[in-house]
Amino acid sequence: MVAPRIVLVDDHALCRNGLSDLLRHRGGMDVLAALSDPEQLIAVLREQSPDLVVMDLRMPAIDGLSLLRRLRNEGLDTPVLILTMSDSEVDLSAALRAGVRGYLLKDMEPEDVITAIGNAARGELTVAPSMTLKLAQLLQTGAPGNARRDMLASLTERERQILDHLARGESNKTIARALDISHDTVKLHVRHILSKLNLSSRVEAAVFAVEARTAGMR
Repeated sequence: MVAPRIVLVDDHALCRNGLSDLLRHRGGMDVLAALSDPEQLIAVLREQSPDLVVMDLRMPAIDGLSLLRRLRNEGLDTPVLILTMSDSEVDLSAALRAGVRGYLLKDMEPEDVITAIGNAARGELTVAPSMTLKLAQLLQTGAPGNARRDMLASLTERERQILDHLARGESNKTIARALDISHDTVKLHVRHILSKLNLSSRVEAAVFAVEARTAGMR
């Protein structure tokens, strides 16, 4: 199995270097770069091809979500996971709406962080266990049963297939391989799914699909 390729961005040397050592020696991951200056990230991503960027939320030069938006504006679609001290519902909501792959807390057990980062690098959505209740509260669509059925009915068969894959936390590349379609086609379908379901992120679409399945709508 190929080792996940990770780039770290954190202005605190102890956290950055400690996490780098953990991922390399206990997680078997390939840490391509451990950056103290977030402004260096764009250049690194253009030179390297990591599976995941793990970044802090609060940094002096720029906050993590603003940096994520800059990456997307530059055409860089490397998945991003937030590793932070903030257990704020507001920060969690903002991160999910920005399209992060995961949201972890720095007070988690080291082995749990290693496992979660590895899962995220392989395309899974991951959130700190202590944040799951807040996640469930944030992602309630508020749509009654009939409205949800109408929303699902508006999806094409291909969109419903992709929604099923989103519910399993799969990346666009994984979905493209599974359905034998291009990465760009998957991205287009995901945009259509979010629009039709009136959602803002892949995470919301995944939760919508799981809730619909639980309610016997799928």
